[in-house]
Amino acid sequence: MSPARPTRIPTPAEHFVGTGAWRHGLRYGLLGLPLAFVALPLYVILPNHYARSFGAPLAALGLVLLLARLFDALLDPLIGRWCDRLFTRSHRAVLAAGAGAAVALALGLWALLFPPEAVRTDPAALLAWAGGLMALTCTAYSVASVAHQTWGARLAGNEAQRSRIVAWREGLALLGVLLAAVLPGTLGLGVTVTAFAVLLALGWWAWSAAVVPLRGGPLPPAQAGAGVRRSPLRQPRFLKLLAVFVLNGTASAVPATLVLFFVQDRLQAPRAIEPAFLATYFLFAALSLPLWVRLVGRLGLARSWLAGMALAVAAFVWAATLGEGDVWPFLLVCALSGMALGTDLALPGALLTGLMDELGERGHREGAYLGWWNFAAKLNLALAAGLSLPLLALFGYSPGTRDPAALQVLTLAYCLLPCALKLLAGAALHTLVIRPERLTRPTALPPLKAHP
Repeated sequence: MSPARPTRIPTPAEHFVGTGAWRHGLRYGLLGLPLAFVALPLYVILPNHYARSFGAPLAALGLVLLLARLFDALLDPLIGRWCDRLFTRSHRAVLAAGAGAAVALALGLWALLFPPEAVRTDPAALLAWAGGLMALTCTAYSVASVAHQTWGARLAGNEAQRSRIVAWREGLALLGVLLAAVLPGTLGLGVTVTAFAVLLALGWWAWSAAVVPLRGGPLPPAQAGAGVRRSPLRQPRFLKLLAVFVLNGTASAVPATLVLFFVQDRLQAPRAIEPAFLATYFLFAALSLPLWVRLVGRLGLARSWLAGMALAVAAFVWAATLGEGDVWPFLLVCALSGMALGTDLALPGALLTGLMDELGERGHREGAYLGWWNFAAKLNLALAAGLSLPLLALFGYSPGTRDPAALQVLTLAYCLLPCALKLLAGAALHTLVIRPERLTRPTALPPLKAHP
């Protein structure tokens, strides 16, 4: 009898395909739901809540929250390096840090939305309370999200497996956004915070049972001790991918900043239908994720991302032709642009994971790369507001206007500025990522000719 073959143990990424893949995807990805859920109260509801409920001066409040967010963004690279050190100790150390961050995040959100009576009546104390707690809460959010993303990046795998891992996290994150959009207006802020705390606890519990990444081996001798030379910002290929990510992310953030202005002033749609636009956008983004993951198997990550950019450009060019009363066509625009958003959510992160693997960083410095990646993601939002809002004011648009020239300016900013940025991002993706891949791909050698 021949000896029995040893049973092959699947790699961490292989658990996300085949039988039982949904269980592994849910265990890892579920934490993405509450982490996306909390972003809406922190960044959208909080300013309006403080201004309307407590009478906080809007200009001063905006400055305080901006400084808190900048502080949070600057911490991301440091948090990423700290997460790498946690992973070198054990995955339990990462889970413990995630648990501490989750507790701080839940308590911080509650304290932000429900300040003490003494603080509410003193404008200076209210602004200090908002700024300090915003910085603390956003830092806790960053620790949890960077640790969770780094865990997924360390699972590695091929292109299809990496895209599935990211798609689970981002698909559940979209569900979190949908819940956060509905709960505050229907059940109130108290129920919203309670629901968030419960979802956060469930997400961490599922994460603790997820597939554990492999421990990274020792660094190659040429790389050991070369911390400065190996900084992510000194890796040309990372900088090229980061440039594409920033251009594309800014293109996506501009319409997110201006969508309510466009709906209310250009389309003059009823206020009651506004949630339907947002729900359609995020729902189709979630539904499109499995389709994009399948396309990755045919085209690869970079070309599939390029296809998503092309779809977004087509959708917003069509949106530029819409006017008063075009509610149903705009719902279709939301569906198409939501499908394009699916590529932005699932594919860039998977490309980054593959790049880190190719650079020999797997199991060593994923957190450092993801820290700068998250910094760039937050920079996108700042660039979007910094580009679009001043341009609107400069060319004569103000909220509530019905002047045709001003509304045309709004259309250009909402529809065509993102198209220009998307086209730049697509050109950068082809030039900096796709073309070098094609040039460096090994080709078959011609057969040797026999000598006479």
